[in-house]
Amino acid sequence: MKAVIFKICSNAKIVDITHNVSKFDIRMGAFILAAASTYFPENTIHVAVIDPGVGTKRRALLIETSKNYFIGPDNGLLVLAAEKQGINQIYELKNSNLMEIQVSNTFHGRDIFAPAAAHLQNGVNPNLFGSKIKELRKPDFTQVFKSSKSLIGEVLYIDSFGNIITNICIDDFIQNPFGRNLTIKTANSKYTLKFCKSYSEAKKGDLLILFGSHSFLEISANQNNAADLTMIKIGDKIAILNP
Repeated sequence: MKAVIFKICSNAKIVDITHNVSKFDIRMGAFILAAASTYFPENTIHVAVIDPGVGTKRRALLIETSKNYFIGPDNGLLVLAAEKQGINQIYELKNSNLMEIQVSNTFHGRDIFAPAAAHLQNGVNPNLFGSKIKELRKPDFTQVFKSSKSLIGEVLYIDSFGNIITNICIDDFIQNPFGRNLTIKTANSKYTLKFCKSYSEAKKGDLLILFGSHSFLEISANQNNAADLTMIKIGDKIAILNP
């Protein structure tokens, strides 16, 4: 992919966010992209490839946001990051003149996404890549279901400290959550936890909830492992009652 980018745009600057996403784990990749892309400068072009559906009818996308561009498959991978920045336009990558001459059925990262990024960096207008579309594929992990009685989200990621990171953001809350005791319900358990601004607001070892540095809601523990304490796993549904 890097060779293709440099072949088309020799002055490109490439920054690797990570190559350590678990294989086929779209949810994990979506979280990492959303957490990292916020800190890149305006007009950065992000190429993300976790693509179990490569070679099928799933679409290839170029998303223009208020700040950056995102290129990758239409499988939910780009949604959290793009919506966080505010989507302006979505294009389906269809122009074969802006792809590799031979497009394989198994490596669209090299043959479609990388060339699109390089041509975009060279100044090609986004309209030339393909037609505008209105809808993205949105798996459950990209959505929070809201009512007056609850927020229902999903666990995106568990980091090496055992912090349980969900897809719920502050804008999803009806009331200001800080300092309140909130009830969190999972499939097997229920917890009443204080909503804190930092880990140290809870007693050592105790569970708490807060917004992490990535702006998503976490279930955490002060100097302890929340995932071990709760047995909550990636993909589990999380309900916050009376938000």
